[in-house]
Amino acid sequence: MDVIALEDPTDAQIREWHSVLAAVHAAEPAGDPAPDPERTARLLLGAEAGSRQRLWAAAGGPGAGGALVAVAALRLPGEPGADRPGEIDIQVRPEHRRRGLGGRLLAAAAAGLRADGRSSVIAQVLAGTPAVPFLESHGFECVLTLRGMLLRLDEVPAERVARLLAEAPAGYRLVRWKGAVPDEHADALARAKHAMADFAEYEGSPWDAHRVREMAEIVAKRGDDLYTVAALSGGVIAGFTEVVVPAGCAGRAAQYDTAVLPEHRGRRLGIWVKAAMLRWLGEECPGVREIETDNSGDNAHMLAVNEELGFRLERESLEYQAAVSALPATGS
Repeated sequence: MDVIALEDPTDAQIREWHSVLAAVHAAEPAGDPAPDPERTARLLLGAEAGSRQRLWAAAGGPGAGGALVAVAALRLPGEPGADRPGEIDIQVRPEHRRRGLGGRLLAAAAAGLRADGRSSVIAQVLAGTPAVPFLESHGFECVLTLRGMLLRLDEVPAERVARLLAEAPAGYRLVRWKGAVPDEHADALARAKHAMADFAEYEGSPWDAHRVREMAEIVAKRGDDLYTVAALSGGVIAGFTEVVVPAGCAGRAAQYDTAVLPEHRGRRLGIWVKAAMLRWLGEECPGVREIETDNSGDNAHMLAVNEELGFRLERESLEYQAAVSALPATGS
């Protein structure tokens, strides 16, 4: 089978790419919604703001005609040579696995990483799936375990949210915004993001006001909305939480970052800002039925906060990282 680069995917190739994702999801659903064709098209036709992407696919093979049977997407955040890892996602139709397709796609992506001056790459996969031994056999090491949790909003009593909001810590006030952070809070939000330790060892690039705004641009370009609630102490953001609401303000939203600065911990700021977020979404986005989140498996405090709100475990994912120098030069 040939591995081809997709510089400008055709409508037919986009449909075939989505068919690969749907086949993988059917075999390994893990509680996630089925992939959405429109979202697949948006992701393939336009790189996220502040990043570039490369696409490869394997086509043909017995019983497949000329259709795509395996695909790889490489995201390259920042400029070429940026001290940030690339992000790789490889998907192979279940009936075409164990034929070396994943390795050949990874080799193509490795060449793309080297050409872009990257030193490392990360991948997120579901625990217990064939992706785990594949990555481990190709130079990747597990750097983080993530517990995927889901909150069904119709199961959260309004009284619980009201009680948590009434327990406001003394000396703090709430602010909130939709979309890009207001200028007066941009630097403070960047500093607050340094409080997150989960990805610090391999994320590679420090947070600053530019990167904070860049993330909001990425979300907006997808057609989604970024909602942020923060707790202020003076002019300092002591804690914050972010949720991304899908286009149309309906269905499943995604929890993004939540963090509390070390010197402000122990005051239940995390659950306070999350409760404020639930009330805001209930008022502005009643069509949102669920919120999904991933927490580091060793982040006992945030896991407890989410469980108190009503989140329940749905899946376990693993974050893998590899040095580009360790990746294969040819498929295997």
